[in-house]
Amino acid sequence: MSGPVPAAPGLLQQRPFVLFWLARLAATTGYQMLALAIGWQVYELTNSAFDLGLVGLIQFVPAVVLTLLIGHAADRYDRRLIVRAAQAICALAAVMLTLAMFAGMLTRDLLFAAVFMIGCARAFEVPTAHALAPSLVPPPMIARAVAAWTSANQIAIVCGPALGGLLYVASPVLVGVVCLCFFAGSIALISFVRAQGPAAHREPPTFASVMAGFDYIRRKPRLLGVITLDLFVVLLGGATALLPIYARDILQVGPIGLGLLRSAPAAGALITAIVLSRIPVERHIGRKMFAVVAVYGIATIVFGLSTWFPLSLLALAALGASDAVSIVIRFALVQIETPDAMRGRVSAINYLFVGSSNTLGEFESGLVAAWLGAVASVLIGGLGSLLVAAAWMGLFPDLRRIDRFEPAEEEKRK
Repeated sequence: MSGPVPAAPGLLQQRPFVLFWLARLAATTGYQMLALAIGWQVYELTNSAFDLGLVGLIQFVPAVVLTLLIGHAADRYDRRLIVRAAQAICALAAVMLTLAMFAGMLTRDLLFAAVFMIGCARAFEVPTAHALAPSLVPPPMIARAVAAWTSANQIAIVCGPALGGLLYVASPVLVGVVCLCFFAGSIALISFVRAQGPAAHREPPTFASVMAGFDYIRRKPRLLGVITLDLFVVLLGGATALLPIYARDILQVGPIGLGLLRSAPAAGALITAIVLSRIPVERHIGRKMFAVVAVYGIATIVFGLSTWFPLSLLALAALGASDAVSIVIRFALVQIETPDAMRGRVSAINYLFVGSSNTLGEFESGLVAAWLGAVASVLIGGLGSLLVAAAWMGLFPDLRRIDRFEPAEEEKRK
């Protein structure tokens, strides 16, 4: 008589992934605190919605210029080393801003220089970390791992701005000191992660190998549709750049209120990501993705029209919850359908078109707000998101018909 079948190991039994999860939590918390301080200081110094948009544009430029280099490096070198180096640059930016605030020498140009440093660092860190994560768990657990690491980001986006707002009221310098501690902790945790590095026999650094990520995505209509859908939705719906304006001028809630506003989308996303890590989306994936994109657009419109702080928080929470479902579906599709040897290059392109669209979307929102006002900018973004979702359902019918996650053919043959 056979004994009971042992339970399958969960994510908590995957020690490398747990260390990676904690490192992402620390690094993203530090980044969110620093972003809040930078946004508030820029608006305080310049009183300009356009300058708030420039913060996003400055971070977008490195992602565009460095995409091919980032992807190739992530597929040829130790991904942990790249992540640690990028976080060290973020720590250096935190030190620079902290010393400037302490000495009373903070300027607009210095803030933009720090934003550029952070933009370069995150252009390397984020896609490399995305490529690293799937190698830390067995293939059947990748979708759950994506949801779990999304929850780490969302916890940080909830706690980082709220903590940053409280610390900023006490002392802006204290924000920089705590950020530095978070970045140092993340670097230490990544150092203990043990994962299988890139395969010994990699393609030589030719032009064709560097461009292979674009060719792979072009031959995968589902990947192309997923990446471009998020590109245009986030590009149009980047209301977060205008939160300092809403906090100070429309809702009149100050730095602490700004922290809560920045945390609200992540609060909704966090709850959703935790649920998805335990109860993953398994059926009717395409239809659910388009549905949550529509919810995202409606929530953006509600936030844009609201002048009541609790309603604004609720709208942002709904926006974050819908985006969390979309993120888990999209990122799981990208990672599952991409073989490990290509993940660095595909993740870099995904970051260019998806991750960096957040920063370009912030610039777009700031530019439109400078012309038409903050409320009009947010409303245009929400309506645009709904139109893009409708258009993509027609342009990519195969995307709408996706039912289940299926691994890449290269991974099936292993």
